[in-house]
Amino acid sequence: MAFVRAANRNDLPPGRICEVQVDGTAVAIANVDGKICALSSVCLHQGGPLGEGLLEGQVVTCPWHGWQFDVTTGKVVPNQAMGVDTYPVEVRGDDILVDLG
Repeated sequence: MAFVRAANRNDLPPGRICEVQVDGTAVAIANVDGKICALSSVCLHQGGPLGEGLLEGQVVTCPWHGWQFDVTTGKVVPNQAMGVDTYPVEVRGDDILVDLG
């Protein structure tokens, strides 16, 4: 697959996370102190929307049942054996592009 425009960098200030659709896939895009991260927005527990969760540092908390994920790795906090997919990100100008692979 190739990089696809997912969001505008101006709409995602540091400390924010949002959910977008990229080619029909729910993707959470987070801005961690200027570093843009992309991961599956579907929580492993019961499919909650991670992109609608609370982002604190690099950890997002699922709004449904409180599962926490490191947005830089996709791994569950603290169980690093489980995680959601993460995706490569490029920022070109104001565009955030994601490659679902």
